[in-house]
Amino acid sequence: MKAAVLVFPGSNCDRDLAVAFRNAGADVTMVWHKDSALPEGVDVVGIPGGFSFGDYLRCGAIAARSPICRAVVEHVHRGGYALGICNGFQVLTETGLLPGALMRNAGLKFVCKPVDLTVSTTNSIFTSGYEMGQRITIPVAHHDGNYVAPDDLVARLRDEDRIAFGYCDNPNGSVADIAGILSENRRVLGLMPHPERAAEPAHGNTDGAALFRALIGALTPA
Repeated sequence: MKAAVLVFPGSNCDRDLAVAFRNAGADVTMVWHKDSALPEGVDVVGIPGGFSFGDYLRCGAIAARSPICRAVVEHVHRGGYALGICNGFQVLTETGLLPGALMRNAGLKFVCKPVDLTVSTTNSIFTSGYEMGQRITIPVAHHDGNYVAPDDLVARLRDEDRIAFGYCDNPNGSVADIAGILSENRRVLGLMPHPERAAEPAHGNTDGAALFRALIGALTPA
Protein backbone atom coordinates (compact mmCIF):
# COMPACT_ATOMS: atom_id res chain seq x y z
CA MET A 1 0.00 0.00 0.00
CA LYS A 2 1.44 3.36 -1.04
CA ALA A 3 0.98 6.74 0.65
CA ALA A 4 2.21 10.16 -0.41
CA VAL A 5 2.74 13.00 2.06
CA LEU A 6 2.76 16.52 0.60
CA VAL A 7 5.34 19.07 1.71
CA PHE A 8 4.76 22.81 1.47
CA PRO A 9 6.93 25.70 2.67
CA GLY A 10 5.80 25.99 6.29
CA SER A 11 4.68 22.37 6.74
CA ASN A 12 5.79 21.15 10.16
CA CYS A 13 3.87 17.90 10.62
CA ASP A 14 4.83 16.20 7.37
CA ARG A 15 7.45 13.93 8.95
CA ASP A 16 5.10 13.04 11.82
CA LEU A 17 2.42 12.03 9.32
CA ALA A 18 4.90 9.98 7.29
CA VAL A 19 6.02 8.12 10.43
CA ALA A 20 2.41 7.35 11.38
CA PHE A 21 1.75 5.97 7.88
CA ARG A 22 4.94 3.89 7.94
CA ASN A 23 4.25 2.51 11.40
CA ALA A 24 0.87 1.34 10.12
CA GLY A 25 2.57 -0.49 7.24
CA ALA A 26 2.51 1.96 4.33
CA ASP A 27 5.26 2.64 1.81
CA VAL A 28 5.57 6.43 2.03
CA THR A 29 6.91 9.00 -0.44
CA MET A 30 7.35 12.68 0.40
CA VAL A 31 6.10 14.92 -2.43
CA TRP A 32 7.16 18.56 -2.90
CA HIS A 33 4.40 21.07 -3.64
CA LYS A 34 5.89 22.12 -6.97
CA ASP A 35 5.67 18.59 -8.36
CA SER A 36 2.87 18.26 -10.88
CA ALA A 37 2.16 14.55 -10.43
CA LEU A 38 1.83 12.05 -7.61
CA PRO A 39 4.02 8.92 -7.57
CA GLU A 40 2.58 6.08 -9.61
CA GLY A 41 0.34 3.72 -7.71
CA VAL A 42 -0.39 5.98 -4.72
CA ASP A 43 -3.46 4.90 -2.75
CA VAL A 44 -3.78 7.72 -0.23
CA VAL A 45 -2.43 11.28 -0.08
CA GLY A 46 -1.71 12.83 3.30
CA ILE A 47 -1.86 16.62 3.55
CA PRO A 48 -0.11 17.55 6.80
CA GLY A 49 -0.51 20.23 9.40
CA GLY A 50 1.64 23.31 9.75
CA PHE A 51 1.51 26.80 8.31
CA SER A 52 1.78 26.40 4.54
CA PHE A 53 3.09 29.59 2.97
CA GLY A 54 2.91 31.28 6.38
CA ASP A 55 -0.91 31.15 6.38
CA TYR A 56 -0.99 34.29 4.22
CA LEU A 57 -4.25 35.24 2.49
CA ARG A 58 -6.32 32.46 4.07
CA CYS A 59 -4.96 29.33 5.71
CA GLY A 60 -4.39 26.78 2.96
CA ALA A 61 -5.40 29.12 0.15
CA ILE A 62 -1.97 29.38 -1.51
CA ALA A 63 -1.14 25.71 -0.94
CA ALA A 64 -4.41 24.69 -2.61
CA ARG A 65 -3.18 26.36 -5.79
CA SER A 66 0.15 24.53 -5.86
CA PRO A 67 0.67 22.21 -8.84
CA ILE A 68 0.52 19.10 -6.65
CA CYS A 69 -2.95 19.94 -5.38
CA ARG A 70 -4.32 19.75 -8.91
CA ALA A 71 -2.93 16.22 -8.97
CA VAL A 72 -4.59 15.48 -5.61
CA VAL A 73 -7.98 16.62 -6.92
CA GLU A 74 -7.53 14.38 -9.98
CA HIS A 75 -6.43 11.51 -7.72
CA VAL A 76 -9.62 11.76 -5.65
CA HIS A 77 -11.81 12.06 -8.74
CA ARG A 78 -10.20 8.85 -10.05
CA GLY A 79 -11.20 7.05 -6.85
CA GLY A 80 -8.17 7.68 -4.65
CA TYR A 81 -8.16 8.63 -0.97
CA ALA A 82 -6.95 11.76 0.82
CA LEU A 83 -6.42 12.67 4.46
CA GLY A 84 -6.00 16.31 5.50
CA ILE A 85 -5.00 17.14 9.06
CA CYS A 86 -5.20 20.67 10.54
CA ASN A 87 -3.66 22.85 7.79
CA GLY A 88 -4.37 19.91 5.50
CA PHE A 89 -8.08 20.18 6.34
CA GLN A 90 -7.90 23.86 5.44
CA VAL A 91 -6.23 22.98 2.12
CA LEU A 92 -8.96 20.44 1.34
CA THR A 93 -11.70 23.03 1.83
CA GLU A 94 -9.79 25.49 -0.35
CA THR A 95 -9.52 22.92 -3.17
CA GLY A 96 -13.25 22.24 -2.94
CA LEU A 97 -12.74 18.57 -2.06
CA LEU A 98 -14.50 19.26 1.25
CA PRO A 99 -17.26 21.81 1.93
CA GLY A 100 -17.29 24.60 4.50
CA ALA A 101 -14.39 26.70 5.76
CA LEU A 102 -12.01 26.97 8.71
CA MET A 103 -11.99 30.40 10.33
CA ARG A 104 -10.27 32.10 13.28
CA ASN A 105 -10.94 30.39 16.61
CA ALA A 106 -13.89 31.89 18.47
CA GLY A 107 -11.61 32.89 21.35
CA LEU A 108 -9.15 34.53 18.90
CA LYS A 109 -6.28 32.60 20.46
CA PHE A 110 -4.06 29.74 19.34
CA VAL A 111 -5.25 26.52 20.99
CA CYS A 112 -2.71 23.77 21.69
CA LYS A 113 -3.80 20.93 23.98
CA PRO A 114 -5.25 17.41 24.02
CA VAL A 115 -9.00 17.40 23.43
CA ASP A 116 -11.66 14.73 23.78
CA LEU A 117 -13.51 13.69 20.64
CA THR A 118 -16.51 11.50 19.94
CA VAL A 119 -16.36 9.14 16.98
CA SER A 120 -19.47 10.19 15.07
CA THR A 121 -19.42 7.51 12.37
CA THR A 122 -17.61 4.24 11.75
CA ASN A 123 -18.84 4.09 8.17
CA SER A 124 -15.60 5.12 6.49
CA ILE A 125 -12.23 3.65 5.74
CA PHE A 126 -10.72 6.17 8.17
CA THR A 127 -12.95 5.58 11.19
CA SER A 128 -13.78 1.87 10.93
CA GLY A 129 -11.14 1.06 13.56
CA TYR A 130 -13.18 2.79 16.27
CA GLU A 131 -16.51 2.05 17.93
CA MET A 132 -19.50 4.27 17.25
CA GLY A 133 -19.65 6.93 19.97
CA GLN A 134 -16.20 6.03 21.27
CA ARG A 135 -14.48 8.82 23.18
CA ILE A 136 -10.85 9.39 22.21
CA THR A 137 -8.23 12.00 23.06
CA ILE A 138 -6.28 13.68 20.25
CA PRO A 139 -4.15 16.87 20.39
CA VAL A 140 -5.09 20.08 18.60
CA ALA A 141 -2.78 22.96 17.65
CA HIS A 142 -4.43 25.67 15.59
CA HIS A 143 -5.44 29.31 15.37
CA ASP A 144 -7.97 28.89 12.57
CA GLY A 145 -9.83 25.70 13.41
CA ASN A 146 -13.34 27.08 13.71
CA TYR A 147 -15.35 25.06 11.19
CA VAL A 148 -18.11 27.16 9.68
CA ALA A 149 -20.89 26.08 7.33
CA PRO A 150 -24.47 27.19 6.62
CA ASP A 151 -27.30 25.39 8.38
CA ASP A 152 -28.34 23.47 5.27
CA LEU A 153 -24.83 22.10 4.81
CA VAL A 154 -24.60 21.04 8.46
CA ALA A 155 -27.96 19.30 8.10
CA ARG A 156 -26.76 17.53 4.98
CA LEU A 157 -23.53 16.41 6.68
CA ARG A 158 -25.62 14.94 9.49
CA ASP A 159 -28.18 13.33 7.18
CA GLU A 160 -25.46 11.77 5.05
CA ASP A 161 -23.47 10.56 8.09
CA ARG A 162 -20.45 12.60 7.03
CA ILE A 163 -19.44 14.07 10.40
CA ALA A 164 -16.47 11.89 11.31
CA PHE A 165 -15.52 13.33 14.71
CA GLY A 166 -17.11 15.79 17.11
CA TYR A 167 -15.61 17.80 19.97
CA CYS A 168 -16.76 16.88 23.46
CA ASP A 169 -15.74 20.32 24.73
CA ASN A 170 -15.53 22.57 21.69
CA PRO A 171 -12.16 24.44 21.81
CA ASN A 172 -12.65 26.74 18.83
CA GLY A 173 -16.35 27.47 18.27
CA SER A 174 -16.86 25.05 15.37
CA VAL A 175 -20.48 24.77 14.28
CA ALA A 176 -22.22 21.67 15.67
CA ASP A 177 -18.97 20.79 17.50
CA ILE A 178 -17.56 19.44 14.22
CA ALA A 179 -13.93 18.29 14.40
CA GLY A 180 -13.75 16.36 11.12
CA ILE A 181 -15.85 15.63 8.05
CA LEU A 182 -15.97 13.24 5.10
CA SER A 183 -16.51 13.94 1.42
CA GLU A 184 -19.65 12.78 -0.37
CA ASN A 185 -17.83 9.69 -1.68
CA ARG A 186 -16.32 9.08 1.80
CA ARG A 187 -12.82 8.92 0.27
CA VAL A 188 -11.62 12.21 1.78
CA LEU A 189 -11.33 13.02 5.47
CA GLY A 190 -10.43 16.41 6.89
CA LEU A 191 -9.97 16.94 10.61
CA MET A 192 -8.39 19.60 12.80
CA PRO A 193 -7.01 17.35 15.60
CA HIS A 194 -3.68 15.59 14.99
CA PRO A 195 -4.00 11.77 15.14
CA GLU A 196 -0.34 11.45 14.06
CA ARG A 197 0.62 13.05 17.38
CA ALA A 198 -1.22 10.34 19.30
CA ALA A 199 -0.10 7.28 17.40
CA GLU A 200 2.63 5.60 19.44
CA PRO A 201 3.47 4.98 23.13
CA ALA A 202 6.21 7.63 23.13
CA HIS A 203 3.48 10.22 22.56
CA GLY A 204 1.81 9.19 25.81
CA ASN A 205 -1.38 8.35 23.91
CA THR A 206 -2.16 5.98 21.04
CA ASP A 207 -5.79 6.92 20.33
CA GLY A 208 -4.88 8.16 16.85
CA ALA A 209 -3.21 4.91 15.78
CA ALA A 210 -6.50 3.16 15.00
CA LEU A 211 -7.19 5.65 12.20
CA PHE A 212 -3.94 4.77 10.42
CA ARG A 213 -4.25 1.02 11.06
CA ALA A 214 -7.79 0.94 9.65
CA LEU A 215 -6.88 3.06 6.63
CA ILE A 216 -3.74 1.14 5.72
CA GLY A 217 -5.34 -2.21 6.49
CA ALA A 218 -8.28 -1.55 4.19
CA LEU A 219 -6.04 -0.43 1.32
CA THR A 220 -3.49 -3.24 1.63
CA PRO A 221 -4.19 -6.21 -0.66
CA ALA A 222 -4.92 -9.44 1.19
